[in-house]
Amino acid sequence: MLNRRRLIAAGATTVGGAMLLPFTGLTGAGANDVKAPAVKARRFGARGTAKALTPSVSPFSVRMPVPQVLQPAQSTSSADVYKVVIKPAVAEILPGVQTPVLTYGGQFVGPTIRARTGRPVKIVYGNRLDAPANVHLHGGHVPATSDGHPMDLIQPGEARLYDYPNTQQGATLWYHDHSHGTEAEHVFRGLHGFYLIEDEAERSLRLPSGAYDVPIMLRDVEFEQNGELLFFDDPANRTTILANGAIQPYFPVAARKYRFRLLNASNEHVFQLNLGGREMVKIASDGGLLPAPVPLTELVLASAERAEIVIDFARYPVGSQLVLSNGSTPVLRFDVTRTATDDSRLPGTLRPLPTLPAATVTRDVAMSFDLTGANPIGMVNNQPFDPNRVDFQIKRGSTEIWRVSNADTIGVDHTFHMHLVQFRVLDRNGAAPLPQDAGLKDTVHLPANGSVRVQATFTDYVGRYVYHCHYLEHSSIGMMAQMEIIP
Repeated sequence: MLNRRRLIAAGATTVGGAMLLPFTGLTGAGANDVKAPAVKARRFGARGTAKALTPSVSPFSVRMPVPQVLQPAQSTSSADVYKVVIKPAVAEILPGVQTPVLTYGGQFVGPTIRARTGRPVKIVYGNRLDAPANVHLHGGHVPATSDGHPMDLIQPGEARLYDYPNTQQGATLWYHDHSHGTEAEHVFRGLHGFYLIEDEAERSLRLPSGAYDVPIMLRDVEFEQNGELLFFDDPANRTTILANGAIQPYFPVAARKYRFRLLNASNEHVFQLNLGGREMVKIASDGGLLPAPVPLTELVLASAERAEIVIDFARYPVGSQLVLSNGSTPVLRFDVTRTATDDSRLPGTLRPLPTLPAATVTRDVAMSFDLTGANPIGMVNNQPFDPNRVDFQIKRGSTEIWRVSNADTIGVDHTFHMHLVQFRVLDRNGAAPLPQDAGLKDTVHLPANGSVRVQATFTDYVGRYVYHCHYLEHSSIGMMAQMEIIP
């Protein structure tokens, strides 16, 4: 049986080329920067004396924060330009305790970037950590040079420009570290944030917007006795759930419709979200709007998946309290505190899914571990990640079907993530897809012995991109492969 603690044992420090820009004048840099947790120097076993802390927090005593929307440093006729520093900071996750974290721009949940379809965004990220880092726009259709390839690193003290054309339809994306070998710890310690794309067709639907369109990042954590985040332990022990960086917060709402953009930013966790039997309406998946709203009472969200829901609080009198739970564990409470006018809509038709072109290639992708050595090695099709090896060569414009399977025999879950494009889930275990598979996806859950068939069209860019397990402890030790899109 696999010792899950060993899965997070390995790390690597890798060096790749980067487009370097002047580091001066970047938002968030300053003399008050705190010292970063020593990520690069540690390996599993180095903190054998660490003991986990069971947090004692009064439920629903703090308000859920909403990540700050970042404003462009410059807007030109052709693009919005942002500057962000990757830097250490401290966050008060536990009341009265300063926890060292890694951040984009000094915030434990990084600043939200709101982009528009057809309006390019350029972001200069400067690295003030003492270890290499990078940024992957998860779900973004972007050139290979701006994808955050695991070997394209920003070295300490340097910077890199990322170009995001935003040619895709409106969707809830997120950005996070993808530096190979350290991505799991970097993301666990806070290198994550929302990137929201909006489009005119979506705006015409008059869905809840502005203050009534709220991103919520859900993730799990574990603490040491001193309040630091405890990374080197079994991920199953990460039993404290955060909503936008807060433990069991409350969120005051008006008696009207809200749009909530939910993201599972956990390294490896599956949420089963519910409102105690009350209805929520799912309107979007990873890649954007569904064809029509789907009422449900439970929402399954695996690591890196996103879902958008609408909750109509006008159904409940002022003074009502609705608790969002993960199974039976309370995560967040919505407090209906006031009345409000509501000119938003929840139309019966949202956005038709694109027609599936005929596939010309079928491929097999199997994720598993090699347990023959002293430490486990993550593998895709029986090979660990090698940045010098191209596993699949794909012609741009072609449509393919991938049969993706969890080939482990030891009872562990995986999630599968494909860079560059979204896909459609055709079937699961040879039967109809599950409700959480609907719509345009870039990440899909694969429980033990599970398999899916997905179909994707590679219409955007040429270059090398990765596909991998998005249980980040798995990808960090090799459960990743590389495709090259060619003309």
